[in-house]
Amino acid sequence: MARPVKPLTDTDCKNAKPMDKEYPKFDGGGLYLLVKPNGSKLWRFKYTRPNGKPGHMSFGAYPEVKLAAARLQRDNARSLLAQGTDPQIDRNQAKAAQATTLSNTFEVVARQWFDKNMGGKSESHRERTINRLETDIFPWLGKRPISDITAKELLACLSRIEERGAIETAHRVRWSCSKVFRYAIASGLADNDPADIVKEALARPNPQAFPTITDPVKIAALLRAIDGLEASLIVRCATRLAPLVFVRPGELRQAEWKEIDLEKAEWRIPAEKMKSRAIHVVPLSHQSMAILQELHPLTGSGKYVFPGERSRERPMSENTVNAALRRLGYSKEEFTGHSFRKIASTLLNESHEFHPDAIERQLAHGERDEVRAAYNYAEYLPERIRMMQWWANHLDELKTGARVVQFRETG
Repeated sequence: MARPVKPLTDTDCKNAKPMDKEYPKFDGGGLYLLVKPNGSKLWRFKYTRPNGKPGHMSFGAYPEVKLAAARLQRDNARSLLAQGTDPQIDRNQAKAAQATTLSNTFEVVARQWFDKNMGGKSESHRERTINRLETDIFPWLGKRPISDITAKELLACLSRIEERGAIETAHRVRWSCSKVFRYAIASGLADNDPADIVKEALARPNPQAFPTITDPVKIAALLRAIDGLEASLIVRCATRLAPLVFVRPGELRQAEWKEIDLEKAEWRIPAEKMKSRAIHVVPLSHQSMAILQELHPLTGSGKYVFPGERSRERPMSENTVNAALRRLGYSKEEFTGHSFRKIASTLLNESHEFHPDAIERQLAHGERDEVRAAYNYAEYLPERIRMMQWWANHLDELKTGARVVQFRETG
């Protein structure tokens, strides 16, 4: 008759010394501690499979897995054996299920959607989209199986965005989430789109999404404030150039020196950076050229015209110009970096100096026909060259308070 095994104690486990060959220290019920010559101690479980063949399982290493934890794993395995289930097969199936779950989490599926569907978008749009998901959704829902996420959970994330006053952002994030869920449905990973359900639960965005100033006196005060901005040369130049070129904030901050021809006084923004997906030409006024020439000795040897503070290999932050405006005392309800476009659109149209289509082309408002847009980037270019110089002069006149009568050119 076999002698009963004396159960191990924590002291036994701790004091077990390595020998020339590995050896077991038995605890009972098939559990033992295998002591290796290199000093490592591994928990093993020896059992008989339901088919009568011998089986072995590993329960981890001591002391990471304590004696009590190893015994609990043994007891669970013996319970499965009593039900006719092989514990090793059960463990393998659980790991496979977990791996499947991890591959179907919201973050994994969202990044798959992003890689497959956002490649044709502008770099600024891509960056904003993924940054919003990483900031506002992934921390709470990123590790959840996408098929398990409910409308209530998603609404809680979107409500956090609303609470900080970013109503428009909440709607844009909901739109991105809806695209992810629809991608998951098409891929057989989800059955419904909770982002569509919560659409009516969000606050309506303010129709005046981008505030602006149209009073010439107030515009003059803004321009004088910008001239007095206390900031780095890069930030000062970006903020001074913004009203002169009135491109979108993302297009401004991602400007590259290779896109700018200082001899031709022209900035040619490639199609992949543009919302319209077409090349955009920005004629540079004398005033714009002066700003770029002042900045060139500092950043001209690098990639970006306006590099970030931490790395010259990345463009400045999307909030840099807005932060400068806040330092000047303009709240986000009063003025943003995008508002320069509204000033230009309003005052240029009110001047009656230029063809409305030339103004629209310079604003790079989306052309519905993308093929037509790809070929029409130089449309009205001679008039736009004249318009951009007129605009820069007009801003100078507003800033200084000069009363100058503008005359149309005669041929």
